[in-house]
Amino acid sequence: MRRPIVAGNWKLNGTLDDAEELVVALKNLVKDVEKVDIIIAPPFTVLSIISALLIGTNIKLAAQNMYFENSGAYTGEVSPVMLKDVGCEYVILGHSERRGYFAETSDIVNKKIKSAFANDLTPIMCIGESLEQREADLTFNVIETQLKEGLGGLENELAKNVIVAYEPIWAIGTGKTATKEQAQEVHAFIRGKLNDFFGKDVANAVRILYGGSVKPENVDELMSQKDIDGSLVGGASLKAESFARIVKFQ
Repeated sequence: MRRPIVAGNWKLNGTLDDAEELVVALKNLVKDVEKVDIIIAPPFTVLSIISALLIGTNIKLAAQNMYFENSGAYTGEVSPVMLKDVGCEYVILGHSERRGYFAETSDIVNKKIKSAFANDLTPIMCIGESLEQREADLTFNVIETQLKEGLGGLENELAKNVIVAYEPIWAIGTGKTATKEQAQEVHAFIRGKLNDFFGKDVANAVRILYGGSVKPENVDELMSQKDIDGSLVGGASLKAESFARIVKFQ
């Protein structure tokens, strides 16, 4: 059985005071959860203080992005070495907002994934189609291309440790959610492609998360699906009670 993951992506939200208040409340609400990997991804500016607050808890720390070089003349970027230094264990890569707003390509995502592994960070690679692509019946083409290019050149031992997050762009922050059947269909396709690219052992090991307006009201039915191993949560992760409820899915 693949161990479930619930990851909260705070995006561009949270001052230092906001972040401390949220984490103090959250760690108390989920302290008894033992069978789910709980991850939060605050903004860079609060990673250090949040890392200290998470010591001794069952919550792990992720960053929302990183550059693929360890150091150098890259003004405004943050390296994997820096993320490890402040206590991150995971990093979200290839989010649709990075691809859309900041023109990140699958080649860049691939470099970041390899750099993350080289620095002992576990990548959470996001893939997903736009509404236009779905309506044009291009969902599977888009998913296969992003998966193949994002994971290109990885050895099987690394590939099995990638966390894949399927986030249909049309469902992110819109209040729309893929039905459990739509989500399962794409998750099963992803697992099938992982089998094609890397073999059965990798396909069975990789945890695939669903993201896209996940909330307490829909998490149970999504998590009931065979190939959905967890969730990548946006807005609902900014409230301790709602995120805790998602962590404690039925």
